[in-house]
Amino acid sequence: MYAIVDIETTGGYADHHRVTEIAIYHHDGVQITGEFHTLINPGRKIPHYITGLTGITTQMVEEAPAFDQVAQQVLDRLKDRVFVAHNAHFDYSFLKKEFEEAGLPFAAKKLCTVRLSRKIIPGLESYSLGRLAESLGIRIINRHRAGGDAQATARIFHELLRRDKTGVIAQALKRNSGETILPPNLPKGDFDRLPAKAGVYYFHNQRGEVIYVGKAINIKKRIAGHFTGEAREWNRSNIRNEICRITWELTGSELIALILEAQEIRRLWPKYNLAQKYKTEEWGVFRYEDRNGYQRFVVNQVVRGSQPLITFTNKAEAWSFLWEKVKEYELCPKLSGLQLAKGLCFSHQSGTCKGACQGVESVKKYNKRLESAVSSFLEEGPTVAMIGKGRQSNEKSVVLVEKGSYVGFGFVDEQTALQDVESARQWVRPSRENRIVQNVVNSYLNNPRGVELILFN
Repeated sequence: MYAIVDIETTGGYADHHRVTEIAIYHHDGVQITGEFHTLINPGRKIPHYITGLTGITTQMVEEAPAFDQVAQQVLDRLKDRVFVAHNAHFDYSFLKKEFEEAGLPFAAKKLCTVRLSRKIIPGLESYSLGRLAESLGIRIINRHRAGGDAQATARIFHELLRRDKTGVIAQALKRNSGETILPPNLPKGDFDRLPAKAGVYYFHNQRGEVIYVGKAINIKKRIAGHFTGEAREWNRSNIRNEICRITWELTGSELIALILEAQEIRRLWPKYNLAQKYKTEEWGVFRYEDRNGYQRFVVNQVVRGSQPLITFTNKAEAWSFLWEKVKEYELCPKLSGLQLAKGLCFSHQSGTCKGACQGVESVKKYNKRLESAVSSFLEEGPTVAMIGKGRQSNEKSVVLVEKGSYVGFGFVDEQTALQDVESARQWVRPSRENRIVQNVVNSYLNNPRGVELILFN
């Protein structure tokens, strides 16, 4: 009826690590009825810190079978049984990945003894395996080995079965309960209260610290996606184990969700928001003078100490911008670094280049047009209010941009008309611009998806 499982591994998440040991205890709802245990050769060296924790060395598993050699044997012991483990998602994700590598399908109902214990035995200071076992008077022999931990989990589960007077276990096994996908320390009520609306959400640890900030058009759907088995990047058990509470802030529109997420990551610096913690890649348009005196453009990545004329988030944007300027000011693509092939300038041959690349056009005339192009790089951008959906049906959101620079966002009653920039400014909350926010705003100015643009003089 039940298979109580514990595994040891080479590391913390299934996509990059392998199983080194597995133990399975069968339980029929009344008592333990059988057990299985084996070391597994992971096909790689076991890190020293893992050996320090478990005592399993590379030498110990050299003669052990690889997982695919015992995969069918393990599958037979899990077949038609409820998968039970302490922090079940960790063990389940590893075994599912190992079975995939072995070419065997695996799916099972699962129960997490951490989540069950929080409901059936509430009020404990800690629900770690060691502390929970100690509180129940269960002694763990051979801690941090699959056999010892699986046996302790089986005894804990037996105690949970005995104490479950309100049908907690039966409820957890229902198809739509949600219990099987949630992190072990997150109350289901937190998940159930999540809104199916656009906004920014915050994962908190036990101390209340924000450890991750995310954004979504549908907060509940997005967070559910984090916790399902399909979300490979979220199979890293360390973040799952730390999530104890979820809070959120509604934004109405995706645009404001993107802005607020970038600002909150900069403000809070959460430990698991890795992508925006590192300097974002920038590309710039540079100019220099060649040996014949012609001013030339080139698109390159921005590095410390360099002085680009204008910057972009990627090379494609920089090239696209420069092509437009080359066409507008009748510049030479070859001298602008846009035609990289050797030989004659294609545009000169077609008549759209005046021949600076061949020395036909004078340095003075060509450089004058190039200077005009450079001046246009620095022209002020538009002053515009970007109007989108509000947090409720009777309001709308406002993002204000003045002379091309982001000012702030806010919310206004649906019936309020914004006549000028002064009337728009009173509704927005000014905030410090950062490069990521400005890039988001520029993207919507170029492609105003889901927002209305109101231009001010």
